[in-house]
Amino acid sequence: MDKSDHKSQNVIEMSDHHPETGYAAIAQVEAYWEALRGARIVPKRSEIDPRGIEGALENAFIVERVAPGIARLRIAGSHLNDLMGMEVRGMPLTALFNPGARQLISETLEEVFQAPGTSRFRLTSPGSEGRPEGEARMLLLPLKSDLGDVSRLLGCLVFKGKIGLAPRRFDVLDREFALLLPGSDAGPAPEPDRQRPTTPEPVPGFAAPVATYEAPSAAQVRPTDRRPPYLRLVKSED
Repeated sequence: MDKSDHKSQNVIEMSDHHPETGYAAIAQVEAYWEALRGARIVPKRSEIDPRGIEGALENAFIVERVAPGIARLRIAGSHLNDLMGMEVRGMPLTALFNPGARQLISETLEEVFQAPGTSRFRLTSPGSEGRPEGEARMLLLPLKSDLGDVSRLLGCLVFKGKIGLAPRRFDVLDREFALLLPGSDAGPAPEPDRQRPTTPEPVPGFAAPVATYEAPSAAQVRPTDRRPPYLRLVKSED
């Protein structure tokens, strides 16, 4: 028997199945967010604990919606500061992008807030003198405020390559958007049982016989049970 044919049928070419490397921070943030939301559609901002994404803190950020299409950075990791060469807290998220990409970013922010949904981007930063070309990935995940409205986002941005001269701004290569549904462990609420509970039949040997009530006859009523007259005649010898 020729074993060469048998071996060739069991060899799987893996060159086209290599996952993207260098973006572990994005995977960690997404896994943490998914664990937080559980069976819900969106978790709360107050539930975010930095210790849960300790390995991705420099790449993570939180933005707050302040107007349609405008979301400002409230918390930002050091990686974003390095890309811009300044403190980015308080800046709109669109400031990280070139003018031609800002409209798409604004529209996506509204989709993530309103749907709600999640979005991921493949980004590029053009090269120039002192600033080599590079690629990046960005993830946007919605959060609820303490008032219950979806007006916060947990995000993660990872740039691969040498930052070079700041500021480093981005263009969008492609974008993915996914509408959110309840988590995988969510199920329909059980229907309440509206049938009245039935009285179980008495078990022979454990139930005492039920006595029937009979009204007492007039002869059985004791004298004390009869009501005394209201007026009483008292005989006087005077």
